[in-house]
Amino acid sequence: MKIEDLRGVAWRFNERLRFIAKRGEVLEEEYEPTVREIIKRVKQEGDKAIIEYTEKFDGIKLSEDTLEIPYEELEKAYNEIEEDVRSALEIAHERIRRFHELQKERSFFTEENGILLGMKVMPLERVGVYVPGGKASYPSTVLMNVVPAVVAGVEEVIMVSPKPNKYTLASAFISGVSRVYQIGGAQAVAGLAYGTQTIPKVDKIVGPGNIYVSIAKKLLFGVVDIDMFAGPSEILVISDGTCDPSWVAADLLSQAEHDELAGAFLITTDEKHAIRVKEELEKLIEDLPRKEIARRSIERFGTIFLVEDLYKACEVANHIAPEHLEVLTEDPFSILPYIKHAGAIFLGRYSTEALGDYILGPNHTLPTGGTAKFFSPLGVYDFVKRSSVLYVSKEGFDRLAEPTESIAKAEGLFAHYMSVRIRRET
Repeated sequence: MKIEDLRGVAWRFNERLRFIAKRGEVLEEEYEPTVREIIKRVKQEGDKAIIEYTEKFDGIKLSEDTLEIPYEELEKAYNEIEEDVRSALEIAHERIRRFHELQKERSFFTEENGILLGMKVMPLERVGVYVPGGKASYPSTVLMNVVPAVVAGVEEVIMVSPKPNKYTLASAFISGVSRVYQIGGAQAVAGLAYGTQTIPKVDKIVGPGNIYVSIAKKLLFGVVDIDMFAGPSEILVISDGTCDPSWVAADLLSQAEHDELAGAFLITTDEKHAIRVKEELEKLIEDLPRKEIARRSIERFGTIFLVEDLYKACEVANHIAPEHLEVLTEDPFSILPYIKHAGAIFLGRYSTEALGDYILGPNHTLPTGGTAKFFSPLGVYDFVKRSSVLYVSKEGFDRLAEPTESIAKAEGLFAHYMSVRIRRET
């Protein structure tokens, strides 16, 4: 883990930060031609292409009759999983649901002298949720992506996942998924975007995936809506030295174990604390089942920034705009006003990011790679659309007709002008 000393110098982007910022910039030109070909074939051939790609990439032989997993299998998985896991998933589901209920938007109308204006808020009709599968199991991803859609009132939630295990299927049952297809990769994204003989076309696709999935979502944006352009996971910890170094180290590793490209960063005002965190991290990493992945992440991108005060720490954090930001200081609320950019902000030494990943309630689908400067966490608002509503009476028309004509003439759009003038003259 590299230590960068920024004390006593004017804050600026240095080479280390530029290197960190570019870690998610995988050479898309290497993968894009393959993804484009997959999308093209799925668009033209539908199920046939998906079945062939599923056998090629996932080693599973499917037919049109076996693409979809019967709903009874979801309930069976729910009943078969361990009781403690089932209880934990139920608790998480309820907490996630309650939090997202608070995000619901409502239609509104306002009236002014013969003019009625408003906004009609409506849920999307059908959305697709991508859940990674294979060797890994991500029941929390199911909950975090499906629950806000259900709360928003989406009529049909279609889930795709390659080789989903019993925990993934149980979470699908708990969260209210409508249908599940055992497919993945760019071919699954394309199937959702265009629809096939058996897979319905959706209006929006959400959920994380590998580089092929990410590129497919990016290429198909416009054919369907997507949640965000996701990159490698990251965590940034601001610490004043009052938190146990082993706690800080464990939190940094919680993201490093995700991916070799994951980012784990510490900003601290205490040099001795920085050294101790580095030492603890090197000890703890040895006990991780995924230690090789975590070690490569830490060695390449792990960074400790030494700063002169906590306000400077916030300045550095705002430049990075991390996915997860932990504030492990004596008085975390005192610097909250100075934090501008982060996907999720965890305040206090007991607010470990892992709680947010699974059970606290706010969504764990967060912007990465600095996109927290303009993207927000996934929420109910991502599963609704809005239509403006406008009604104008004769009285309202008479008040606004003349200024409308003036603007239309200024823009040189005569038909606009005429559509108003003809009403005034007849």
